[in-house]
Amino acid sequence: MKRFVLLFLVFVVSFSMSSQGIIGKWKTIDGVSGVDKSIVEIYKENGKLFGKIIDILDPNDKDALCKKCKDDDYNKPVLGLVLIKNMQKDGDYYRKGTIFDPEHGKTFRCRLKLTDNPDVLQVRGYIAFLYATQYWERVK
Repeated sequence: MKRFVLLFLVFVVSFSMSSQGIIGKWKTIDGVSGVDKSIVEIYKENGKLFGKIIDILDPNDKDALCKKCKDDDYNKPVLGLVLIKNMQKDGDYYRKGTIFDPEHGKTFRCRLKLTDNPDVLQVRGYIAFLYATQYWERVK
């Protein structure tokens, strides 16, 4: 009986771990330099997904202000900035939302998708038909 319970618990835990989806904390990695940049928490609000910067990994940038932000976010701390907005589930993807690049002050159409590895998130930003892709790693 104990073996059955133990086997059942292992199965349930492994299934729940693999079906986590994209909600959670992700380490962002610069697509060009490969440098770890920040931790973004992806969360659900009003049926849509959003992503907020909850940690900046370079100690020299922790107090950085968003000089290239517009409107209400201008000159506010990058730490706490909501950079992914209004993502909606569409099959295996999340689309129809945007992602903001605080370093360049640009907003892009966005697509999010888990890769074959559920601990790697493909983040793609679009301008027209051109796109750039980053791969973020799940923080456990």
